[in-house]
Amino acid sequence: MKRPQSVLVLIHSDGGDILLIERAKHPGYWQSVTGSIESGETPERAAQREVEEETGIVAPAEAFDRWHHSSRFEIYPIWRHRYPPGVTHNTEHAFSLCVPRDTPIRLAPDEHRDWRWLPWREALDAVFSWTNRDAIRMLTQRKRLNR
Repeated sequence: MKRPQSVLVLIHSDGGDILLIERAKHPGYWQSVTGSIESGETPERAAQREVEEETGIVAPAEAFDRWHHSSRFEIYPIWRHRYPPGVTHNTEHAFSLCVPRDTPIRLAPDEHRDWRWLPWREALDAVFSWTNRDAIRMLTQRKRLNR
């Protein structure tokens, strides 16, 4: 069973483009890297592990920017079976990782079916999660992006 603690990692370029990945079992659901924090794992280690598992990007711990921001949200009913009975909400910890746009991407085919870089304004419209939209907005403020 999954723990109701997770990470969201916004992978972005210096120019403000956002890497989005499409869920394999839910075509049209575009998102940043997300994943549960495993038992005994720190949020920092979970962010590093999830980025490597979902995109193939191997980055040192110091490359991740931990925002010390979290969002609490209701777990979609279609995914609640993954959690212990009675769990309805998750707390998601935000991180970002800046990489060059030409960084090779290797998806985990059981989890994601496609990837794309989008300017941050287009990424806002493409993601399905409000926490992902909020994180993109926060990134624009943190990095002073204005395109």
